[in-house]
Amino acid sequence: MRHPSLTARRLAAATVGLVVAAGAAACGPDDNDAKGSSGDSAPHKGGTLTVLNSSPQQNFDPARLYTSGGGNVPSLVFRTLTTRNRENGAAGAEVVPDLATDTGRPNKDATVWTYTLKKGLKYEDGTPITSADIKYGIERSFAPELSGGAPYLRDWLAGAADYQGPYKDKKGLAAIETPDDLTIVFHLNKPEGEFPYLATQTQFTPVPKDKDTGAKYEEHPVSSGPYKVVKNENDGEHLVLERNPHWSAATDAERKANPDTIDVRSGLDSSVINQRLSASQGADAAAVTTDTNLGPAELAKVTGDKELAARVGTGHFGYTNYLAFNPTVKPFDDPKVRQAISYAIDRSSVINAAGGSALAEAATTFLPDQKSFGYTPYDLFPAGETGDPAKARELLKEAGHPNGLTITLTHSNSKDFETSPEIATAVQDALKKAGITVKLQGLEENDYSDKIHNVKTEPGFFLAHWGADWPSGGPFLAPIFDGRQIVKDGANFNTGLLNDKSVNDEIDAINKLTDLDAAAKRWGALDKKIGEQALTVPLFHPVYKRLYGKDVKNIVISDWTGVLDISQVAVK
Repeated sequence: MRHPSLTARRLAAATVGLVVAAGAAACGPDDNDAKGSSGDSAPHKGGTLTVLNSSPQQNFDPARLYTSGGGNVPSLVFRTLTTRNRENGAAGAEVVPDLATDTGRPNKDATVWTYTLKKGLKYEDGTPITSADIKYGIERSFAPELSGGAPYLRDWLAGAADYQGPYKDKKGLAAIETPDDLTIVFHLNKPEGEFPYLATQTQFTPVPKDKDTGAKYEEHPVSSGPYKVVKNENDGEHLVLERNPHWSAATDAERKANPDTIDVRSGLDSSVINQRLSASQGADAAAVTTDTNLGPAELAKVTGDKELAARVGTGHFGYTNYLAFNPTVKPFDDPKVRQAISYAIDRSSVINAAGGSALAEAATTFLPDQKSFGYTPYDLFPAGETGDPAKARELLKEAGHPNGLTITLTHSNSKDFETSPEIATAVQDALKKAGITVKLQGLEENDYSDKIHNVKTEPGFFLAHWGADWPSGGPFLAPIFDGRQIVKDGANFNTGLLNDKSVNDEIDAINKLTDLDAAAKRWGALDKKIGEQALTVPLFHPVYKRLYGKDVKNIVISDWTGVLDISQVAVK
């Protein structure tokens, strides 16, 4: 899902989401019961839920959204073939059916996936949802004027690489067949055991062809979910959703749809959002945020107030902050130098710079500490909590640097507690103890992003981060370590420029598996194998802490998104 600030990826940020970007220890809210509910055993129906966000819900068209699991606000309007399980913690990282009767039926080598739609599915105008509508929704996501969604369909569907969408090519995609109104079949150009995860993306939302208004569709997309759009002002800055009378809970086991109205207001300063949620006055008593965390200072204040502390949701999203090396730049071409830096890192100081242990957890693996990713504990260059400068000096001496060395660390000037000056300074201080002088190169966010994601300008040593497009090791490891995904003339995320045939082959082998538990174990083993090359130094995984209003009930926070799921909440 990449970083949420890049796109909606992540969770999520992406999504992902994403956003994403982006897009964080139990994964249910603090101080609530085991089910993540804030009290009511039978959530109240009715009322208005207010959503206070900093980023507008732009591009509210299922073709253009980059989301994982269907997104948060988008998932209220757009249903997909599959979706995320709306449960707390690890159970919420599972794929479950949505419009389809199951999560998909693969052929023997996972190159053909077949889905059957549930009976009785309807749009907001009462017309039936058909398999042809899902095919058309996917096809329009290929149109250049509706770009922005995830790239997987173009990569995975047979013969789809050069397709330009139904406005230019009315023949459509031969890789998608609809033998009847309830059946849809996907033909892939290679085995993909994780296709059920992909089918959660909003590109799998049904779109009735006769209601498609192209680029204007986002103003009033036709709802297949429990809510319909009745207002969309300033490109998603103010969204109002009301009940879709033709949505049936009998066909939707995931969305509770408790409030009558969802009022989404964006473009707000993060401090204002947290102040309003803290005060919880008027309509804000029934308010939540889907994109604004508590900062260190705000969290300290909240923690000291018992009533406020009871209204903080805590979650994790599959996301890792790390130090990246470019091994084509000296002295980082020497594995011993990379290992020395790995030993020298003081993770306790890095975590303090990220806001403290309540907002960041130390990482020694690239994969996040979650079962669905295949997390396998390892610490190949054990530095303890505060680093091992003696071991680092020993390795530097072996590498021909007995008197230490001077290097440059590139970072962003954004105050994001991830790639920001505070983190860079913590790294600088730790490496100094090992005889490594670090010069800091701070860049504005756009310049930083352009520089580190361009093969031609990528620095030798820099701060980076990655979030998964869905909770699995595949979209976490492949974009960063699959040599075939190195992009020479565009945005490149394989920061270590690794092109190892054994790694590439193992990625292909795991992708063939439809047993996702078996695949997860293989991803974990691959993470450790790649880690031995010391191409990154995992630093920490973020923890998301978010306030919600005093009248908000039924809090559910899954490991898929790491944030409150507004499809589950109720308001007084």
